[in-house]
Amino acid sequence: MKLQLALDLVNIPEGIALVKEVESYIDIVEIGTPIVINEGLHAVKAMKEAFPNLQVLADLKIMDAGGYEIMKAAEAGADLITVLGATNDSTIKGAVAEAKKQNKQVLVDMINVPNLEQRAREVDSLGVDYICVHTGYDLQAEGQSPFEDLQTIKAAVKNAKTAVAGGIKLETLPEVIKAQPDLVIVGGGITGQADKAKVAAEMQRLVQQG
Repeated sequence: MKLQLALDLVNIPEGIALVKEVESYIDIVEIGTPIVINEGLHAVKAMKEAFPNLQVLADLKIMDAGGYEIMKAAEAGADLITVLGATNDSTIKGAVAEAKKQNKQVLVDMINVPNLEQRAREVDSLGVDYICVHTGYDLQAEGQSPFEDLQTIKAAVKNAKTAVAGGIKLETLPEVIKAQPDLVIVGGGITGQADKAKVAAEMQRLVQQG
């Protein structure tokens, strides 16, 4: 089980400073969609150069032109790139083909997918590396969490690894771990804490215990 830190509303220097605090305790650092929109793919390049030992995920949420966008993210140094499960199979297939060529990984984000179980099975047959249950910010604000959806995905997926994201905090992490995802994605549960290193260290301990 791996721990991923999601960076969303920071600029590049702030992001690098933040990751320095917790780099010993995380496996993957995510350049979130807001940063990609604000800063461009050079945010991915800057993070990879600053932390060559960490994997970097570019949260592009690809919806079209899968192969091309994977290629551009790979050029910037991304190790993993996100594609939306709500897109069509052709886009996912194109993304997977390019990722394999570039020796990169594809994470399919199932945010807002209506028939989660059916779509998870379909996506699982397309050769993706991770399938991620994701409760977005807007639904988190309404009190929803990804835990139930994670159980659904775990039961449906046979080939890909599973990931979970959406409002995970130290106090809810044990519940997430029980479902045995391969990747736990935490944003504000670390970045919003006063002692980020302490929280990240405890999260890493729980995740490694599995």
